[in-house]
Parts: sequence; structure tokens; C-alpha cells
Amino acid sequence: MTEPREPSTQDVPVPPAEDVPVPPAPSMRSASHPSLLQQMAHPDLSAISAEEIAAAERLDLPGVNEDVEEGAVPLSRRLRSPRTIISIVLPIVVVVLVLAALPGFKLDQLAKYLSEANPWWLLAALAIYYAGFPLRGYRWALLVRGAGYPLKVRDSTEIILISWLVNCLVPAKLGDVYRAYLLRINTGISLSTTFGTVFIERMFDLIAIATLGLAAGFWSFRDGMSDPVRLIFGFGLIVLAALVIGLFLVRNFGRRILVRLPVPRRVVELYDLFEEGMFGIDRRTVAVVALVTGLIWTTEALRLLFVIEAMPFHVQIGISGAFFIALIASLLTAVPFTPAGLGLADGAMVFVLTAVYHVPQTEAVAITLVDRAISVLSVIVVGGIAYVLSSKTRGDPQMIAGGAGDATTGVRTPVTLPAAADDQG
Repeated sequence: MTEPREPSTQDVPVPPAEDVPVPPAPSMRSASHPSLLQQMAHPDLSAISAEEIAAAERLDLPGVNEDVEEGAVPLSRRLRSPRTIISIVLPIVVVVLVLAALPGFKLDQLAKYLSEANPWWLLAALAIYYAGFPLRGYRWALLVRGAGYPLKVRDSTEIILISWLVNCLVPAKLGDVYRAYLLRINTGISLSTTFGTVFIERMFDLIAIATLGLAAGFWSFRDGMSDPVRLIFGFGLIVLAALVIGLFLVRNFGRRILVRLPVPRRVVELYDLFEEGMFGIDRRTVAVVALVTGLIWTTEALRLLFVIEAMPFHVQIGISGAFFIALIASLLTAVPFTPAGLGLADGAMVFVLTAVYHVPQTEAVAITLVDRAISVLSVIVVGGIAYVLSSKTRGDPQMIAGGAGDATTGVRTPVTLPAAADDQG
């Protein structure tokens, strides 16, 4: 019996080679390189296909505004929009008025406390806070890898830091949308899959906040709970139960319900990608992600504890109290009404410090201001530097080849955010 002959390259006609133009290598600096403001003024979303843009409009990701439309609004314009200005100014005005009305608040003492804070403890608070970003990057890389895509920890950490810059400047958690966009133009991963990884990451965070917060509160108030503490405990139990039940329903019945609805087949396919990103990790990785999530929120609690140690007055709340307060404030930063929970998280910290731990008002305000300066203002500075220097905002030319000229000349992709109705005038 004759053995089948392997095909030979001599049997196959080879077409004549054609000259294929090679795009120039990305250049960090050139004579025509536009300034950062010029790049922000001319957004470019050519890397995203029309189908993915339409699909993003149909997805409803809790806590995230993922609407992406043509003519996306650059960050510079978004910062000038009435909605953003009101979301930043109004909470500040309300906080100032509340502080002025507090009978025990002393502005002169506040300035004295801030000026006499121990710089070494503040540096330690800053260091432990930024130690959490590589942990966040590692966790997100695990989730993306679970969906079947390779992602380096350094790249994921860099993208997360830049997205946090956006979250600190504009409301509605638009930094999560920008995070998905950056991953799309650098790796080619679909927006739907990326949103799935972001969603399950948020679920891990919320479950950890509720679980660790309840455990820390139980230990702090094991000798007896006041009415405000009972109220917080009840709210935490409701949140934890809702998250667990919600994840169970989505995992077991989400697609079954969707296929019975009168929706286009494309929507079902995009949901499959979303679910792939959300539930792509195996059981062994779930344990690692849960452990890393616990370490992330430990850095949040230690940051607050170090800030309290830096103050020139004595406040004794312990590590359990630091967990309890930091996690309550972090839970309110997830509310997308204001950038980084401005006003809501600050008010919650002052309330818990004064009403639960009986810290004087002026001291509670000093602790809150310093802690929020580290967790918000420093991110604006460090994240802004990362945005200017990062190559991730330009994207991978191979991923966005065929788009606008910016993709092949190495021009930085501007921060562009979804357009809102009040920005179209």
C-alpha cells in the first residue's frame, strides 16, 4: 500500500512577492508630536469597531457607565461639563457648610494638626497605599488570563493606575470604561470580555468589604454595639446577601433568561463574552484571587491606621477599627454620583469616627482630610504622570492598524470618555 505523499512546496505555485509598506516604528518624541491638551481635544476611537460600540450601548454593568458613542468626549471637555463641575463642587460646598455648622469644629486647630503631622508615618501610609496597586494588577491579570488572554502584571497595574486617575476626576466610574478601552487597543481583547473581568473584580471587592467590615466591626464592638453600629451591620448583611444571591442567579440563569428574550443574536454572543470574562477563572484561581483581594483591603486599612498614627493627637481605634472605617468609606466610593465618592466617603468617615469611636470633630476632620489626600489627590498626581509617560495610552500599532494615522505614528491616544446628553450642545 502506497504511503500518502506529503505536500511539497515545489507543488504549490508561489505568487510573486509584493512590496508591503511597513508602518514607521512608534516614536516617543517627534517634531510633530502634539501636546497633551491637543491630543485631548481630538479624540480617536478608531480602534473600536462599530459592532463593539453598539454592543457596549446594550450592556448594563452595575456601577459602571459603559455607554460608548461616536464623538466620544475627551477628558478636558468632560472636566468642563456642567455635570462634572456640579459633581465636584456641590459635595465640597455641602461638606464645608456642615463643618461650619458643627459646634465642636475648630478651624485654627485643624490647620495646626495638619502642619504638625509626622511625615514619616505619612510616608509609610503613602507607601502601603501604593503597594496595593501591584496587587490589584496581579489580581486583574489572573482574571484576564482566566478568560484565555495573556496579560503581564506590569501592564495591568499600569492600566489600572491610569483608570483610577479618570475615576478621581469624573463621576460615574468612567475610569472602568477607559480601562477596558486601553486593554482593547493594547491586546485586542473584546470590550465585553474586559467588562466581565471588571465586573467580577468589583464583586470580589464588595464581598470582601462586606465580609471583612463585618468581621472587624464584630471584633471592635464585641463588648456591645450601639444603634449606629447595628444599623451599619444590618446594611452590611443585606449587601453581602444580595451579592451572593445575584452572582448565583447570573451564573446559573443569566444566559437562560437572555435567550428567551426578543434580543438579537449578537447580544447573546456579547453576553457570552461578558460571562467568559466574569466566570473564566477556575476554582483554584478563585482562592488566590480571594486571598489577594484580602491583602488589597488590608493595605487600605493600614493606610488609615498610619494616618492616625501620624496625627499629633492620640486616637485609639486599633487595626480592627481601621478596617471598619476604611471599608465603610471604600464602599461609598463605589457610588458613581461623584468622583471617588467625594463628599459621601468623607462624610461617612467623619460620622463613624465621631459617632462610633467618639473622636472629637476637629480631629476626625483632620484624619479624613489627610487620608483622602493620599487616596485621591496623590492618585491625580501619580496617575497624571503615568498617563503622560505610559505607552499604553497610545496602544499597540498591530492591534489598531488600519485606523487613523495616530495608530502608526505613535501619537498618544487621548483620554476619551462616553458622550452624555448634556455634553452634545
